[in-house]
Amino acid sequence: MPLSPGDLPAGLEPLSELALDLRWTWSHAYDDLWRAADPAAWEAVRNPWLILQSTPRARWEALAKTPSFVKSLAAVVEERRQYLRTPWWGASGAAGSARSAGGDVELRQPVAYFSMEYGFGDALPLYAGGLGVLSADHLKAASDLAIPTVAVGLLYQEGYFRQLIDADGRQEALYPYNDPSALPIRPERSADGDWLRVPVALPGRQVHLRVWRATVGRIPLYLLDSNDPFNTPADRGITGKLYDGGNEMRLRQEIVLGLGGPRALQALGIDWGLCHLNEGHTGFVVLEAARMLMARAGLTFAAALWARRAGTIFTTHTPVAAGFDAFDPDLMAKYFPEGRDLLAALGLSLPELLALGRIHADDAGEPFRPAYLAVHGAARVNGVSALHGQVSRRLFQPLFPRFPGDEVPVTHVTNGVHTPTWDSRWADAIWTDACGKERWRVPTEALPAIIAKIPDEALWSARASARHDLIRYARLRTQRQLGQRGAPPDLIEQAPLLLDADVLTLGFARRFAAYKRPNLLLRQPDRLRDLLTHTQRPVQLVIAGKAHPDDDDGKRLIQAWVNFIKQEAIRPRVVFLEDYDLPLAEEMVQGVDVWINTPRRPMEACGTSGMKVLVNGGLNLSVLDGWWAEAYAPDVGWAVGDPQAAFDADTDGRDADDLYRIIEDEIVPLFYDRDAAGIPRRWLQRVRASLARLAPQFSANRMVREYLSRLYCPAEGELDARLRDGAQLATVLAAWEQRLRAHFPLIRWGRLAVAADGQQWRVSVEVYLDDLDPDDVAVEVYADPLPERPAVRAPMTASHSLPGTTNGHLFECHVPSDRPASDFTPRVLAARHGVRAPRELPLVAWHH
Repeated sequence: MPLSPGDLPAGLEPLSELALDLRWTWSHAYDDLWRAADPAAWEAVRNPWLILQSTPRARWEALAKTPSFVKSLAAVVEERRQYLRTPWWGASGAAGSARSAGGDVELRQPVAYFSMEYGFGDALPLYAGGLGVLSADHLKAASDLAIPTVAVGLLYQEGYFRQLIDADGRQEALYPYNDPSALPIRPERSADGDWLRVPVALPGRQVHLRVWRATVGRIPLYLLDSNDPFNTPADRGITGKLYDGGNEMRLRQEIVLGLGGPRALQALGIDWGLCHLNEGHTGFVVLEAARMLMARAGLTFAAALWARRAGTIFTTHTPVAAGFDAFDPDLMAKYFPEGRDLLAALGLSLPELLALGRIHADDAGEPFRPAYLAVHGAARVNGVSALHGQVSRRLFQPLFPRFPGDEVPVTHVTNGVHTPTWDSRWADAIWTDACGKERWRVPTEALPAIIAKIPDEALWSARASARHDLIRYARLRTQRQLGQRGAPPDLIEQAPLLLDADVLTLGFARRFAAYKRPNLLLRQPDRLRDLLTHTQRPVQLVIAGKAHPDDDDGKRLIQAWVNFIKQEAIRPRVVFLEDYDLPLAEEMVQGVDVWINTPRRPMEACGTSGMKVLVNGGLNLSVLDGWWAEAYAPDVGWAVGDPQAAFDADTDGRDADDLYRIIEDEIVPLFYDRDAAGIPRRWLQRVRASLARLAPQFSANRMVREYLSRLYCPAEGELDARLRDGAQLATVLAAWEQRLRAHFPLIRWGRLAVAADGQQWRVSVEVYLDDLDPDDVAVEVYADPLPERPAVRAPMTASHSLPGTTNGHLFECHVPSDRPASDFTPRVLAARHGVRAPRELPLVAWHH
């Protein structure tokens, strides 16, 4: 009979701890151990916790008496202990460059990381796509680098849908139940031994959220679960499906995460410092973090917001305004009743709350957007690529009225992928031989020079082996899906003959949505057919992807591919693998030669799927959008389309032509150009350049270190300053904001004079500050940027008070005279030492 983890034979007790540590999702040291326990179960589920429970007692007792297994277990346990004992990367000389460039890079308290989804694979299926995979990769890298972090999310009973494609190519959505007992998680207990529960008020009742813990190496991930018998049936379903159930259910989920998450950390006794909000779904954390500080320090909401804002980072992944969740004011009134519950604790009225999530505070019809709340509550906001940073500045421009677009305070930290998760065994062997096992747990600056020396023969052998593994996997998966849909026996029998391990293999896998243009290759089917069926230099395609259950257009795009593949001449060269998930993604990014990405620019915020092929020696063929806009160079991959061209009715056609031209004229000849030894030397030059330059740069190692040095550490210093002495500075800043908002509209301008002074313009202007002190503001001269020239921001100083005035001052400065005097305009800004303006107080008065 099966064995419970608590009843393992003597000597095998560590297996329970190993099975509950999700580090096995990226450390290959664990694989052989679980494969030895039950090879069939390991290949079927890749879930050690489930294997631990389902393997018969007799098998464990036999393994306990098997010296080789016991020895392997001891080695894995010791390796894990060493991993957990290794000091964080900043404790060694490896962090010297970061410390000298950015000051202190060590955190004193953990970062609380909030996300609606986490993608750790089928063993813990709490993700829909890229956002969840990014969240998981962030935690894995934080664990590898020993950056103190605690994470919070939701435990979904069904999660995101599983995809089934019927014989006619139609997508069907399935929702299998996530049995918590089969997931690698454990319930958290209160001091009295009961299941830890945290309450959240919803209309007319309290919802009790059970708390579970998943372990991600060094990082605890706490998951909130409303499926508690003490809740009503409707409330038990709050953590049912991911991104499903309508707008009101989405609001409930965001309230549960945003309010329940901080309460869970408090109940666990975790004293967290910084708060990292991953996407706008987490915006309600701003309110609960402020409420907790108000209760602890006796602050007003305004003072608490000033304090907590300094320690809050908001990462946005949304490329279009329509992507921000929006909730009707009447719905918000239902969940945040005036004078009760959270509003009473915050001391806010409903209009004051709604104003925090709006562009126009007084527009009673404008919906509430949690992403705007996150912007109002975070001193640091970032997009996820350089181009997405520009897009995000445009999206959030309305929150900073009268400020130029380049001054909207949104920076960027380009995403990265956790390379140990995504590398094949063949790539891992090459990297380990060249760079050592610790390569992704230290700064990566030295890796490019090492990778550049790897012999062509080793690279080509690894690529061939990885492609062979993908073809074998694709055949087995295709055979299984054909059998499940009841396909004719002859088609099922042909599955083991599909594809060819020696043929140029292109991969395309992502969400099927119109803006991602997954069918750009199908615009010219005859041209595609010629590529696929070429007798000397053929091409083959491995395709996967889901359409949202409500996206009928996306479903039709899938159906078009399935119908195209039915052609007898095409079938051996193209497969559509259903139910795109992390195991399939791993196989694809490890085995494809070229990864294709064809979004409409600039609709791809980052697009990390293409980063995952880098560590495996795959190359990218992509539109210059997201990360590829900053990664592309002619010697590392290929770029589709003209990034300067405006989108119009002909864009898709032009981009399809360009896509085909690159494949036909560049990619195919380069791949099949072999020397006498059968090696494509020029192809491998690109592979090596991509491996050396791009894989380290677009790794989660680099991403998390950048968050640490650029955002986390400066934020922690500012948070400490505002909390010191009973949050005295935060209280002062709240009063300062109130004073500025009252008097800023009363600022008046007097005489403006501009005169030539040598090679400069001397600018002087009279400013009447009402009851504001000159130290409350900054007066400066501004000129818009010009092509190839940045904007001019020249600070002005108060030379003297104006006689006969209560608070009038003459401000002066010099600016270059290489621009007309008419280009320069004086302005007054809210400014104070330690305040991030205009991020925290977007007040500006322009001379007119």
